[in-house]
Amino acid sequence: MDDDALLALCHQVADVVPPALEAVKDLTAAGERPGQYALDLAADRVVLEVLDVPGMGVLSEESGLHRPDSPFIAVVDPVDGSTNASRGVPWYATSVCVVDKDGPRASVVANLATGVRYHAVRGGGAWRGTTRIEPSACTEMRRAIVALSGYPGHHLGWAQFRAFGAAALELCAVAEGMIDVFSVGGRAHLAPWDYLGAMLLCTEAGATVADLEDRELVTTEFAARRAIAATATPALMVELRRSAPLGNK
Repeated sequence: MDDDALLALCHQVADVVPPALEAVKDLTAAGERPGQYALDLAADRVVLEVLDVPGMGVLSEESGLHRPDSPFIAVVDPVDGSTNASRGVPWYATSVCVVDKDGPRASVVANLATGVRYHAVRGGGAWRGTTRIEPSACTEMRRAIVALSGYPGHHLGWAQFRAFGAAALELCAVAEGMIDVFSVGGRAHLAPWDYLGAMLLCTEAGATVADLEDRELVTTEFAARRAIAATATPALMVELRRSAPLGNK
């Protein structure tokens, strides 16, 4: 499959989730394991139906790894920010990233509450709809607006912080300059489906992305968890690492 076909498939995945959520009568209903909602399972079912047609490999938060020997693996979070969705907070997304032997190839992150979509293809820049995006020029933490997943054990020197509750969208917010830094904190570590789609957006936009514990971020292991951070500029990453040298501190 070429880039256009892969990107179209990512958009198709995002297309089928909103109708699936509309069919869920109780958005607060529990799923099959702790922390899972019925809405997650409803979204996962339709996503898998889309990806089954081309025989795509899939790593999904809700149903694990399918067809791991495929040359393309779609890493999917059908609903990133499920708790927000269950409470009516308009900040939750579908994130899908197709990974090939060289890493993230194409991705879409769709805000399911607002309809805003971000997309990227390796080497093709990062986009919000038809508008190319880029991060802010912020270089100092004392001026930075920082989004957090978890909470660090000490103040990292930010001007202000936010905790929105959907990592994929927060990483996209770094890519488009809405915020300056996204970082895990405390004991929070994120899975590949949380960050890979938006990580491609960030790198294509020109933001800096790293694991604060210096591990490889591109993985399709279901159990993998990473201390991911993204900053608008390399200087911010240096300062963030100095303030929070490890993701679990």
